[in-house]
Amino acid sequence: MRTRIILPVLLLFAVQAWSQSAKFGLESPNKALKIDITVQDSITYALTLGGKPVLLPSAIAMDFGGVKAGKNAVVGKTVKDNVRGEITPPYGQSAKLRNDYNELKIDFKNLYSVIFRAYDEGIAYRFSTDFPAPAKVVSEQATFRLAGDPEVVFPESDVFTSWEVPYVKYKSLSAIAEGKKAISPALFGQATGAKIVIAESDLLDYPGMYLQKHEGTIRGTWAPYPAKTELGSWGNFVSVVKERKDYLAETAGKRDYPWRIVIAAQQEKDLLANQLVYKLATPSAIQDVSWIKPGKAAWEWWHDAMLPGSDTPSGMKNRGTALYKRYIDFAADSHLEYLMIDAGWSDVYDLKKVKPETDVRELVRYAKAKNVNVFLWCVATTLLNDLEGNLDFIRSTGAAGIKVDFFDRDDQPAIQWFEKIAKAAADRQLMIDFHGCSKPTGLERKYPNIVNYEAVRGAECSKWDLTANPDQHLLTPFIRMVAGPLDYTPGSMRNATRETFKPVDPGLPSTQGTRCHELAMFVIFNQPLAMLCDSPMEYVKHPDIMQFLSAVPTAFDETRVLDGKVGEYAVMAKRKADSWYIGAMTNWDAHTVELDFSFLPDRKTYEVSLYTDAGDAGTDASHYTFKTIQVTRKTRLKLPLAKGGGAVAMIRP
Repeated sequence: MRTRIILPVLLLFAVQAWSQSAKFGLESPNKALKIDITVQDSITYALTLGGKPVLLPSAIAMDFGGVKAGKNAVVGKTVKDNVRGEITPPYGQSAKLRNDYNELKIDFKNLYSVIFRAYDEGIAYRFSTDFPAPAKVVSEQATFRLAGDPEVVFPESDVFTSWEVPYVKYKSLSAIAEGKKAISPALFGQATGAKIVIAESDLLDYPGMYLQKHEGTIRGTWAPYPAKTELGSWGNFVSVVKERKDYLAETAGKRDYPWRIVIAAQQEKDLLANQLVYKLATPSAIQDVSWIKPGKAAWEWWHDAMLPGSDTPSGMKNRGTALYKRYIDFAADSHLEYLMIDAGWSDVYDLKKVKPETDVRELVRYAKAKNVNVFLWCVATTLLNDLEGNLDFIRSTGAAGIKVDFFDRDDQPAIQWFEKIAKAAADRQLMIDFHGCSKPTGLERKYPNIVNYEAVRGAECSKWDLTANPDQHLLTPFIRMVAGPLDYTPGSMRNATRETFKPVDPGLPSTQGTRCHELAMFVIFNQPLAMLCDSPMEYVKHPDIMQFLSAVPTAFDETRVLDGKVGEYAVMAKRKADSWYIGAMTNWDAHTVELDFSFLPDRKTYEVSLYTDAGDAGTDASHYTFKTIQVTRKTRLKLPLAKGGGAVAMIRP
């Protein structure tokens, strides 16, 4: 339902007769969030939640050279929309999403507009232009003057090339050094108890937004347009920017710019299911999505392709047709939908030069006969050198998708690459897993063949350092996951406490946290394409574990957040058809959660397969207990989680 109202400009005259300003207000449907917009010498907006300040008046502007949108602005007409609707994603964490918001569009002289939206879960604004000729964006001003001196979780990065960064926690915004930069989203905790996340959505043909401490507050900053690039960095195949120009973008004159988002949650657990970034993104450009299939994948890279005890030669030097067939056998036996073949199957600079030891076409044939499909890894620059030809070749092998790696940029040309690849892949019914990429901003809604993104401090870091740990894991779903899906690659079967963990590379790595902590990631994390990171030989030792990993879906019909506290613990329940899956995780502090089963339908008894930390899991993180119990909607069940612990449950009628 949509209601549109055209409003006259409200002019408020100050004491001086020559000074005038325009003021506007916009509320969320539940009236908890209110935006106050002032147009005077500049355009500013302020935000309150439940009458308490979230943002103080914050200036916004865009400099197009000749037109400086937001400076000395002159208002034309305004249009208000009240939208009450529903989104039906092709897959995701829920089969349906409420899409209720109130919108205010303000048209200004000089052919530009600013659009504000207020949802119950947050607010957003974007610029829109109607210029007759192509435009150059010299700069953008996006300020976020947070009320008070909030606590901050800042995913710091001093470069424009990495999104797999650890979180840095500050007790106050004032404690962050001037000029310090972070990727978005970032989280701010206010004295009122509200949790604020700053993010962006619908990033198309424009550089990605970073957040920077500037003059005591937060502002957006962006990678300038590249002037000179060359191959370098990892493997000498990454496009490295050597020089930059003095502007951000060259773009169409008639277009909408990305949404700048302020999510405001009075209950911090609500962040776990916040999908505002997705809601604000462009709807699907793909009409037939029946070929897009989320699922789980066997994957060789994390454990160095080692199959201890197997009669098939294994290890990275033995990757080839025979070894990959063992992975396909495991995937088929475990009801996994995919095999991910990582780097090494072809020449890194020429995808069509397939290494003779890996018969890709035979592997795809063998896999399909067992109801398994194949993803193939490639380098972004190599793929882009001949995008159409390379994708035609991938399609000709029968592969279902590609894992595109090492973008390591998000300036305007790099952001164009993501959409260009997604569209060309969709034209050939190929799915995509983006790695070495910037954070998601909703492109997976426009191109749902994008089934995952990395941009997370994932399990690979367990090979090198201590940063992929339960403290990080309990920040990730409240912050990074707000942006969209994440390819963390969980599933380690070698589990260590904080005291016993050591990075291992090369070889068989372990992870920090308990076995059940690792299993819970398959429920808590949003990962439509989910890797099982460990060796098949480890999984087959534990048929009870594989009972869960084989069954747990990667896309769901309904999501319920049962409990959660940023950085401490998270408990979620997700439904697929008539079955429910519960995941609980805690940080390095032991915690007891109480499962309330009142979300279950009445008058039914359910069988629950329950996996919990063993009593000694705090000292031996691999220990767990497995049992089957009966519950109804009246059941309340307390589960003690060990340090770095977790629990999972499968509930069936």
